[in-house]
Amino acid sequence: MLAHRIRENVLTFFRLFSRLVIVRLYAPFFFLSSRYREAELTHGRVAMLASVGFLVGEKVEGSSFLFDASVSGPAITHLKQVPTPFWTLLVIFIANAEIYRARRGWVEPINVPADQPGLLRDDYIPGDLAFDPLELRPDDPEAFLTMQNKELQNGRLAMIAAAGFMAQELADGKGILEHLQST
Repeated sequence: MLAHRIRENVLTFFRLFSRLVIVRLYAPFFFLSSRYREAELTHGRVAMLASVGFLVGEKVEGSSFLFDASVSGPAITHLKQVPTPFWTLLVIFIANAEIYRARRGWVEPINVPADQPGLLRDDYIPGDLAFDPLELRPDDPEAFLTMQNKELQNGRLAMIAAAGFMAQELADGKGILEHLQST
């Protein structure tokens, strides 16, 4: 009975906040500033990678060539099992990516007025880092905006999914795939 009521409440919530409603309610607050759109795109991309990483990390556990197959257990415990050299390389990679993004998108701090910290370049489109090895980026600006909006929506879902994965694994210490296989 309780599970049925919870399910109905969740479905009602998602019906209430359909794509149109979310865009109408959410857009005025975050699309007003390019800086917020940039931040949301970036965090969404990280969350999408994290969500996939949770599932892949648990699936290949014990059978991977990485780290001598010694990383095991729920994905949330994998971080402390990984050797230090991996973290050094990861920090260097992330730092280079962030420096590239900052140089491409932001005005140099010396040229920014004091009342406009974090000013983006006029010719910069938030989230467009000109990295497209598969050439998926549309040439039409309208199609590109549509694609970015889809990316934002997927990123929002991934942020909720990653938070849910972390909460579930913290709550009972079982991996996400363990839960999926037991139902």
